[in-house]
Amino acid sequence: MAESAFEDIPQVVKAGEHYESLFHREYPRMVALAYGITGNRWAAEELAQEACLRAYRSWDSISGYDKPGAWLRRVTINLSNSFIRRRVSELRALERYVFNGVQPLADHSLEAKEFWEQVSSLPRRQREVIVLRYVDDLTTTEIADVLGISESSVRTHLQRGREMLASRLGGPS
Repeated sequence: MAESAFEDIPQVVKAGEHYESLFHREYPRMVALAYGITGNRWAAEELAQEACLRAYRSWDSISGYDKPGAWLRRVTINLSNSFIRRRVSELRALERYVFNGVQPLADHSLEAKEFWEQVSSLPRRQREVIVLRYVDDLTTTEIADVLGISESSVRTHLQRGREMLASRLGGPS
């Protein structure tokens, strides 16, 4: 029998769930969520790992939450948004330094596809709602829980995001 990499994890139980089962269930979804927000596969993996590490470090508290997966999603979203803000800030600083503000820097992301470029250019809340709905397949109720907003706000952001993507990509809304 193969040894688990999580043998030393304290077996804190909330409705029968251990950190290991939360990690195995949620990690791939957190990578997809972070990728949907950042458009960067490598960053997405690191951000998901950081979110899971934070959950592990705080497992005594988080295991008592009704929805530890929602907490993990919120942390992943926050980390992803921080990554984007940091990257934009760094690119602007580099542009000022190298080009003295004359030429804009092009996006050189290797894995960027037109759709994800458009998703990443949506307003923050629309981007989060779109990714949670279509990448993580959450309901409007679940999205509202994760983001801490009302279901009607989720529906509004979802509709506006869809309309904006449809107009940019030339498809039906």
